[in-house]
Amino acid sequence: MPSARRVDVVLFLIALVWGSSYLVAKTTTGALPVTGVLFARYAISALACAALLLTARRGARRWTRAEVRAGALLGVTQAAVLVLETYGVAYTSAANAGLIISLTIVLTPLLDRTTGSRGLPWTFFVAAGLCVLAVGLLTAGTGLHALRSGDALVLAAAVVRAGHVVLVGRLTARSPMDPLHLTTVQTVVGSALFLVPAATQLPELAGGSVGTWSQLVYLALFCSVFAFLAQTWAVQRTSPGRASLLLGTEPVWAVVIGIGLGGERLTVWAALGAVLMIAGTYWGQAVERSHRTGIARERRRVGTADAGTAHG
Repeated sequence: MPSARRVDVVLFLIALVWGSSYLVAKTTTGALPVTGVLFARYAISALACAALLLTARRGARRWTRAEVRAGALLGVTQAAVLVLETYGVAYTSAANAGLIISLTIVLTPLLDRTTGSRGLPWTFFVAAGLCVLAVGLLTAGTGLHALRSGDALVLAAAVVRAGHVVLVGRLTARSPMDPLHLTTVQTVVGSALFLVPAATQLPELAGGSVGTWSQLVYLALFCSVFAFLAQTWAVQRTSPGRASLLLGTEPVWAVVIGIGLGGERLTVWAALGAVLMIAGTYWGQAVERSHRTGIARERRRVGTADAGTAHG
């Protein structure tokens, strides 16, 4: 298989496992308390990272203080995302959760001032407006009403996730960091954060069925460890635009899996909301990418002109 196609397959797999995570999380939280699910997910991920570190010990790069500090901070923000997202999906449909969380795509550029977010074209805000309208339609059901608690929590998770993404970019831009080191610190921090809340639930967690534990292992190994490391590997081997396009299929998979395997149903209004959300996020993503490319091109032009003036 050609290298480009192999990278595309990996990106599709990441989007697929992330899209499937909402139904899996909803199923596991139906059998176990949310904090117990989160602790198990983090603890299994931490053990997997430790195993990877042991196998990669020879020739591995040494840890840096920057990696530990960044990983600790990102561990807190990532835990905040997962607690909001997991509690949210417990009280809404997996399809809704996967669609609403995709708001991260249009929220991230608004929070990231380093890419010139203040000068985003008006078309980006139209795309963002479509996404907001989509949220209203997704949560309306058969009529307009206040946001359900589950939808509101997933919406909050999208906001925090956008901040987390921006923070990842800022912290890793300062100095090169090993993705496995960062992931390991984040999983250890997450395990520590959820250990106390889940302490009283450990007997119930230990008594979980084989099916439930299989889902917990899937969330930890595939939706967390594999997805993060594979994303880092793939993004380094393709263009940012192609990577974001393929990873942007996550909400599509969430809907397909939620309806196909979870037996969920979309009302006519929710189906329209799903179409608007996918269209809005893809449009907003394309506008932001074009805007960012234009800024980079302009900076290169100015830098070349300045260099020419200096030599002149």
